[in-house]
Amino acid sequence: MIDTHSHLYLDKFDEDREEVNRRAVEAGVQGIFLPAIDFESIPKMEKLEYPGLTFYKMAGIHPCDVPEKLPEDLEYKLMEYCSRDDFYGVGETGLDYHWSTERVEQQKESLRIHCKVAKTLGKPIIIHNRESTDDMLELVEDEQDGRLTGIWHCFNGTVEEGKRAVDMGLHLGIGGVVTFKNGGVDKTVAQLPLDKMILETDAPYLSPTPKRGKRNEPAFMRYTAQKLADIFEISLEEIDAKTTETARQLFGI
Repeated sequence: MIDTHSHLYLDKFDEDREEVNRRAVEAGVQGIFLPAIDFESIPKMEKLEYPGLTFYKMAGIHPCDVPEKLPEDLEYKLMEYCSRDDFYGVGETGLDYHWSTERVEQQKESLRIHCKVAKTLGKPIIIHNRESTDDMLELVEDEQDGRLTGIWHCFNGTVEEGKRAVDMGLHLGIGGVVTFKNGGVDKTVAQLPLDKMILETDAPYLSPTPKRGKRNEPAFMRYTAQKLADIFEISLEEIDAKTTETARQLFGI
């Protein structure tokens, strides 16, 4: 299995990161993609290593970390990092109107810059979306010129929104929310194409049932994979194989 979205470099794992990595390997995880929150995330990512695990770095600015005035060198720095052979995607970027709507225009401009870099380099973009779906989809549609690929991270939209995202070239990141009893995401996912889905954790956030409320970690992705297997009425092994192959193709690994 490949965890396409984990913040394993955060300090929430400092005390037992070795054990977390060991449990990931034991659960069948072989690769972990590391989206950045900001540029300070990158030195922390570069320290990660563990036998049996491959870590894949990405660079970006999370929408909640977008400053009041965007750095003039944002595009340059993104291009500098993301053009490296050891960086596999652009992000995490996106829109988040949950905590504040004071910097909506800055978030949109940042997302457009991330899209430009992703298109130029031919690498996937990782899109965070919270209470901003209409604006996010509209902006991505506007930026799509046939070159943009990426992931709607932590997908929790409607069937129509999911189809629209897939039609415009995005994959759907399926994480712990699909296991939540009253979330309704499982019913939506059942009506969308499995070949456009990849697995993720968003560790340390959004732990799946039965670990909900605890710190999330890559090993818990097994519960999300099992939920997908139940939804599509196929084996866990098939889900692992399909989502892993989709992730490999998307990221070119």
